[in-house]
Amino acid sequence: MKLLIVAVGTRMPDWVSAGYDDYARRMPREASIELIEVKAEPRTTGKTVPAMMAAEAARIEAALPERCHRVILDERGTELTTRKLAERFERWLGDGQDVAFIVGGPDGLDPTIKSTAHDTVRLSGLTLPHALVRPLLAEALYRAWSLTRNHPYHRE
Repeated sequence: MKLLIVAVGTRMPDWVSAGYDDYARRMPREASIELIEVKAEPRTTGKTVPAMMAAEAARIEAALPERCHRVILDERGTELTTRKLAERFERWLGDGQDVAFIVGGPDGLDPTIKSTAHDTVRLSGLTLPHALVRPLLAEALYRAWSLTRNHPYHRE
């Protein structure tokens, strides 16, 4: 199984890349994390927000594998505990399909992409900087994996 983080936006600050890379390197081969960056639609073209989101949605669709379990990250999604994420992680691992975590741009995700989701989750009830999603999600996935393997990283 491969875990894909498909995120709108490129050229993140160094701290974002460093945090993401640290946790991505820790993942085992049977559940590796791959970051797929999707170019954001320029906000200076005069396009409407729905038109920009639709263009980003088309790029996201093109970046996704033909068959994968789609998890949309959205502020209105289900907030999971670490234990619940680990349970889902086990299920995904058993299914053998790649899992794509889809992260929208500054305006969010187009409704057409949202409608293709198998799951919709939120990382936090707090408003967070968009760039923080990558390292935060990578750490959460590493922690979930560690729970499934009784690795001492997670403590309760």
